[in-house]
Amino acid sequence: MAMSRDQTPNLFGPSEGGKPVEAPLAERLRPCEFADFVGQEEMTAPDRPLRRAIEADQLSSVIFWGPPGSGKTTLAHLVARHTKAQFVPFSAVTGGVPELRAIIKTAEQRQAINGQRTILFVDEIHRFNKAQQDAFLPHVERGTIILVGATTENPSFEVIAPLLSRALVIVLKSLAPEALEQILDRALTDAEIGLGKWKACLSHEARERLIAYGNGDARALLTALDFVVRQQPAGSDGTRLIDTVALEAALLKKSIRYDKSGEEHYNVISAYIKSLRDSDPDGALYWLARMLEGGEDPKFIARRLVIFASEDIGNADPMGLVVATAVAQAVQFVGLPEAQINLAQGTTYLATRAKDNASYVGLLEAMEDVQAQGNLGVPLHLRNAVTAMMKGFGYGKGYRYVHDDPQATGQEHLPESLKGRRYYRPKGL
Repeated sequence: MAMSRDQTPNLFGPSEGGKPVEAPLAERLRPCEFADFVGQEEMTAPDRPLRRAIEADQLSSVIFWGPPGSGKTTLAHLVARHTKAQFVPFSAVTGGVPELRAIIKTAEQRQAINGQRTILFVDEIHRFNKAQQDAFLPHVERGTIILVGATTENPSFEVIAPLLSRALVIVLKSLAPEALEQILDRALTDAEIGLGKWKACLSHEARERLIAYGNGDARALLTALDFVVRQQPAGSDGTRLIDTVALEAALLKKSIRYDKSGEEHYNVISAYIKSLRDSDPDGALYWLARMLEGGEDPKFIARRLVIFASEDIGNADPMGLVVATAVAQAVQFVGLPEAQINLAQGTTYLATRAKDNASYVGLLEAMEDVQAQGNLGVPLHLRNAVTAMMKGFGYGKGYRYVHDDPQATGQEHLPESLKGRRYYRPKGL
């Protein structure tokens, strides 16, 4: 049976009447039903497997991975509404292994007494180190708990492999401008839990800029909207008219991040990289300025420079990687605003260097052969004869040591079926 708004379970803090007394707008507007959950339709449309599993109370361990404000915690709320299992929230930011052990013990008792399952929602699961994550393993394996994790970080790097193998990773994307617009409209019109009673009226330009300010993050959008509406004086008829001037004055900074749409984050970094690749330092500096003025993380820009130095310059100028790495270190050491000088130097250096992507192209071609032909055996002469038995099997036989035999560079180093394949073709050779 569906619950009304005031019956919505409050999973993450004390409440009065089902909602925190002074809950932020983003918390108050958190969808209680899939019908109100926008922006992730690939997973939450009525015919999608994830939604069917949640509504049928058949969800197995899962990790929601996505950027801030994309709906990870909201999905956890929806899981709580549709499960007969005991739903237990747990934050890796404020909790530790001792608290987790107490939860596990209670879950074991619950399962033994009445067979009820326990769904453990772990927010910010990447905050647990690898040893702490080990504490989940035996209980997930035995089914004592169904783990629902949420993280903004890549699980491949932040979650241990044994845990990943026991959980389905669901990838959420940044919310599109259209989704943010729906959320904005709901916030402005809902008089019960939104801002409808404030009678806010946004100009078309202010709406676009506020959506751009959200930049794919519903929480950032609603936080900014709430502040702007409350700070804007009401007119004689009670209406609060908000234009771009009022918007920027309230936010105390240019409200647009890169441009009109949240997707411009990706458009601008693409323009920056393409300017570097095409050896246009002026274009690259412009797009660098756009990112810096828009509040982009300088470490993100520096990481892209390091990647670019190997992907697009390569061995045409090996110093490119040295310079890019030095810029990345300088950004870490100096920080903004001065670090923008380091980024500008790295940008102009890399933009004006000769370009050669032969290393990267060669790697891609080699990976295609690996995927197509599988684990081809290492030629016997290249194998290391660690034991006498291995030597007897021919390991290392016929290998020519290049320091003793300069002509040994011509011996074959690829599996037989790839003999003669050439991956690395640098320009000019």
